[in-house]
Amino acid sequence: MKFKHLIVAAALAGTVFAVPASAQQTITVNIGSSHPEANIWAWAMKNGFQPEVDRLLAEKGEYKVNWVESYGGTLYKFTDTREAVRDGIVDVGMVGTVWEGATMPLQNVTYFTPFATGDHELLIEIFDKLTDELPELRDSWAEQNMVHLSSLITDSYDIYATFEVNTLADLQNRKLNAPGTSANWLRDTGATPVDGALTTYYTNIQTGVTEGTLSFASGILPTRVYEVAPKLTRVGIGSMYFGGIAVNKTFFDGLPEDVQAAFRAAGKETSKRHGAYVTEKATTAITEMQAAGLEIRELPEEEKRKWVNNLPNIVEPWLATGGEPAKTVLKAYFAALRERGVEPLRAWDEGL
Repeated sequence: MKFKHLIVAAALAGTVFAVPASAQQTITVNIGSSHPEANIWAWAMKNGFQPEVDRLLAEKGEYKVNWVESYGGTLYKFTDTREAVRDGIVDVGMVGTVWEGATMPLQNVTYFTPFATGDHELLIEIFDKLTDELPELRDSWAEQNMVHLSSLITDSYDIYATFEVNTLADLQNRKLNAPGTSANWLRDTGATPVDGALTTYYTNIQTGVTEGTLSFASGILPTRVYEVAPKLTRVGIGSMYFGGIAVNKTFFDGLPEDVQAAFRAAGKETSKRHGAYVTEKATTAITEMQAAGLEIRELPEEEKRKWVNNLPNIVEPWLATGGEPAKTVLKAYFAALRERGVEPLRAWDEGL
């Protein structure tokens, strides 16, 4: 496949000299995303994964990587992240499982269990562990010709809109961007969900296609959506497992063992850096957006509970479609939350 080759760094075309056994080998790796480097997920790839792979390989001295970067959607858009890595358009990429409800449904468990936790760093820890330990999750990546390396998350989802939200009644007849399965969070609220992504929200709201979005601070700041949706209502829908940094499995299987090990170790380190970075960005984003005119209010606790308790059992269709694997993932996820002292606002695992 194109780009899938080792280049002996010391070898030159047409040379008659033998390459010493100790010569460092260069591996060309195509890496990319549908989002720009300022985005929290692409940032994790560029500033976490790549330098950590470089560092680990430099310690061994046998291999190094020539990174061919295609960030910012230059090769594919947000609707094609899975196919891009699966088919080898890139070797390593950001895969948004939030947009893959039909092909990778198990990864979307957090989107079917809102109001569970707002601790995004905890969520990364849980999903790195679950993806390593649960065959149901690990194998579903392999079935798509991918190897999961690092968990990608969001900070907590809230409402950024052109209008105030003081009660659930304020959502009546409103149109809000709600990507993929997050549309379920608006069920029976009176609001209409419209699909989209961070790369489309600004234009959607500016042109009146929508009146706001369900989103998170670290994503809203770099896309400047707050300029067209200057009213933030904190509703605490929670942090979400968005997807992962993944490597094309065919490519990965052909790598030397030391490079495979570096990829896996770099993935774990990237998860930690990603979590810390999101914490930093979510905090500074609110400060910066407030200074730019963002108005912030808190949805009253009784309205939050009314919201989550009035939702239909949105996890039930997901469980019915996913069968026993879905039940296993949901039980493991909620058990992991409770083991860490978190009690979700609604027990979506009740009765399993």
